[in-house]
Amino acid sequence: MAARLAERDAMRRHRIRTRVLAWTGGLLVVAGLAWVAFFSSVLGLDLEDVTLAGEGTVVDPAQVEAVVAESAGVPLPRLDTVALRERVLDLNGVRDVEIRRVWPSGLAVLLESREPVVAVPVDDGFALLDAEGVHVRTDPAVPEGLPEIDAPLDEQGARALDAALVLLNTLPPDLHAQVAEVSAPTRDAVRMTLRDGVVVEWGSSEEAALKVRVLQTLRAVPENAGVTVYDVSAPTMPVTR
Repeated sequence: MAARLAERDAMRRHRIRTRVLAWTGGLLVVAGLAWVAFFSSVLGLDLEDVTLAGEGTVVDPAQVEAVVAESAGVPLPRLDTVALRERVLDLNGVRDVEIRRVWPSGLAVLLESREPVVAVPVDDGFALLDAEGVHVRTDPAVPEGLPEIDAPLDEQGARALDAALVLLNTLPPDLHAQVAEVSAPTRDAVRMTLRDGVVVEWGSSEEAALKVRVLQTLRAVPENAGVTVYDVSAPTMPVTR
């Protein structure tokens, strides 16, 4: 009986030791994996594995690369992509950005740039604005294909500028490409001049979609081939001359 009890105690101690060793080994493995993932250079950000896309004509890729370079070597599991995204958003011309981890050591930076849609005269050239009216850069001359808006950039002219942007944002691409200039002395007196010299009296930004349809319909009528002015400021009662 004593021998059997001793054998049972020995087996119990053996099982306990086995369990302790197993748990210890498991903890060491987990700790090792955690160290590799969060503290070693195995998963560290390699700048050669960073890809940029969507910078367009405004965003400077070198500035984006410089921001990303600040995190070089940081293990991807520890990399704060939210904070990195905020720093990239602060760069000129960046409207939005998505940052994806590309295992084991890369990043994909997908940019959405603020592409200029209009040029506004300023003292040192022309301020280029995107579709939301954000100033993205200043050029000495109007870039080819970009319409010019004659509207003040101060607070008093903000509503007039918004009305002009509503006009341009509402136009279909084929008609938008024909716009040479938009004048907006007030928000209710917007006028655009097409590249063929035709003037469109637009008025306010109200009923913009209807005004576009009316304008397209009038321009498609063969009898209006010689018309130089389309007044769609009251779209239910348009006037041509």
